[in-house]
Amino acid sequence: MGIDAILELIETLRGENGCPWDRKQTPRTIADYLIEETYELLDAIESDNPEGVCEELGDVLFHILFLASLFREMGHFNVKEIIEQNLEKMTRRHPHVFDQDQAISLEEIRERWHKIKLQEKNQSPEISILESVPSRLPALMRAFRISERASKAGFDWSDISGVMHKVEEEWSELKAALEQQKNNKKDQDLLAMEIGDILFTMVNVARFAQINPENALRDAIKKFEKRFNYMEKQINKSGSRLESVSQEALDIWWEKAKEKFKVR
Repeated sequence: MGIDAILELIETLRGENGCPWDRKQTPRTIADYLIEETYELLDAIESDNPEGVCEELGDVLFHILFLASLFREMGHFNVKEIIEQNLEKMTRRHPHVFDQDQAISLEEIRERWHKIKLQEKNQSPEISILESVPSRLPALMRAFRISERASKAGFDWSDISGVMHKVEEEWSELKAALEQQKNNKKDQDLLAMEIGDILFTMVNVARFAQINPENALRDAIKKFEKRFNYMEKQINKSGSRLESVSQEALDIWWEKAKEKFKVR
């Protein structure tokens, strides 16, 4: 059993007597399912669930091979070509491993990786260095990658204090926009732009602190969910409903939830 067995299964599903649903799929529809399966895999990883990770990896692999099969059907390439091309590329991008050209640091490895990618794409001066960042990445992750690329080109603050100063500046602009919105509801677009500026600047704070903002936000959401769910259950156990509890009581329950799920 292996990749060939999965490919044979996909071929059967796509065959004349196969599954109508599988037969009507296109690269675009399968790509959407692949994104969904990838997030399910991420959930399993973050839940520290090896059995779930194993299952979700299988689903991701299936959809990748399904995509490969669709392009093979269209006469473009097959799985063997995908693997050979990837092996060649990954070998080329690790000269410090395969060419005995030892890198000094992780930062140097990252710099070489970026330069090799640019050389591979024969990137001309007319093409922005930001174009390699996929447009469909989640906005927070894309902001992180965009700021990384700009930094590599030398467009950056000298240290984190400069970014923090920018945060304060953007915060002042946001407060002014909020005050302006009180008097004029037409300024919603301006307010949205200022909120976006704050978020983008905070992404740069995370980058300087060597924190992945996407992971940091996911962890913050998970922490909030734990505390909120605990508070909700405790209120229900007391015979009340969340919607009917006073703000003062909610504050007390929230403090109890925070105590229950302290950040270690």
